[in-house]
Amino acid sequence: MTEPGELRAGQTRNLVLATVAFAVSFWAWNMVAPLGVRYTGDLGLSSGEKSLLVATPVLVGSVGRILAGALTDRLGGRLMFPVLMVLSAPFVVLVAVAGEAESYGLLLLFGFFLGIAGTTFAVGIPFVNAWYEKSRRGFATGVFGAGMGGTALSAFFTPRFVDWFGYVATHVIVAVALVATAAICWMLMRDSPAWAPNTAPVLPKLRAAGRLPVTWQMSFLYAVAFGGFVAFSTYLPTYLKDIYDFDLTAAGTRTAGFALAAVVARPIGGVLSDRIGPRTVVAISLAGTAVLAIVVAFQPPIEVPAGVAFVLLAFFLGLGTGGVFAWVAKLAPPEKVGTVTGVVGAAGGLGGFFPPLVMGATYGVLLDGYGVGLTLLAITAAGALAFTLLGVKPRTATAPPRLS
Repeated sequence: MTEPGELRAGQTRNLVLATVAFAVSFWAWNMVAPLGVRYTGDLGLSSGEKSLLVATPVLVGSVGRILAGALTDRLGGRLMFPVLMVLSAPFVVLVAVAGEAESYGLLLLFGFFLGIAGTTFAVGIPFVNAWYEKSRRGFATGVFGAGMGGTALSAFFTPRFVDWFGYVATHVIVAVALVATAAICWMLMRDSPAWAPNTAPVLPKLRAAGRLPVTWQMSFLYAVAFGGFVAFSTYLPTYLKDIYDFDLTAAGTRTAGFALAAVVARPIGGVLSDRIGPRTVVAISLAGTAVLAIVVAFQPPIEVPAGVAFVLLAFFLGLGTGGVFAWVAKLAPPEKVGTVTGVVGAAGGLGGFFPPLVMGATYGVLLDGYGVGLTLLAITAAGALAFTLLGVKPRTATAPPRLS
């Protein structure tokens, strides 16, 4: 049995390393979206083509989490973090090659594989989960989840790096950062002494995770909370250009502010879940999201009240992401946390893949601007709120373990 002192000795270092690795990976994962306005101008893209381009990296970063989570149960985070970052680095550079060639097809192809960088989320949750006792896993997963601030770093710095260093050099810098971070993780990161490899075949593990109610209940909720965050993080530069006529740098700065608000809220959601329960935190998140989606749909003036509304919307989405994974960490069997995390994380990523496509397809339809897409977000959040309060049943003594 692992002694508490063994865990405490490595908790902070490994949580920091995992969070930094997650942030750098998410910067790489979000390399296309901050330059979406540039690609639209250079390639003459339609609204639908633009939406598909910024959403494509989300696809592999979503579905790939299922395999990444299952492999983490078997191989451990200390190996999986470096491997995934090294695999992602060449595709960051290849995206730049495609952009220089002004090839929409190659941008889609390399952007698809750039999604590998987004799979590190499914590695980090079981990795940090194993380092912390159950009563502090909401805190641990919340802090780790703040690494999604890599999207804020990308939104803020990527357009500026292009201005300062050049388009291709920017992608090379991010690729080098991935490899360097991978090397640091390999040298300094360690798997928890409480972790043991789960060597069961992957497909049976996925089937076993699929039989757990927590997997599908949390998948739905995470698809709304994290999916909403990813959708806005990737599509907001385009939204701000279309609705408020911001240029690339100005739109990137405001998108970074949106992402930063969600990043700050995520660990708060985790800590609050330890104290007042994840159900309450997720319910607050979804209620706030539904209300603010309607507010934003009316296209309020910039900077106030529109800026305030977007920051609050991001904050509520961030609370929800922290709350959902605090729920997962408390309820999933320890030997299946990686597999369950992979499935739930995939659902969250897929939740971010479809909204940009919907936003592009419904632009100017029935309601002005993106009103239809935002109204659909509000309806979805309200439905998820009802499910959180009424559809997720408490654990009973005679039934299989359910959410409480």
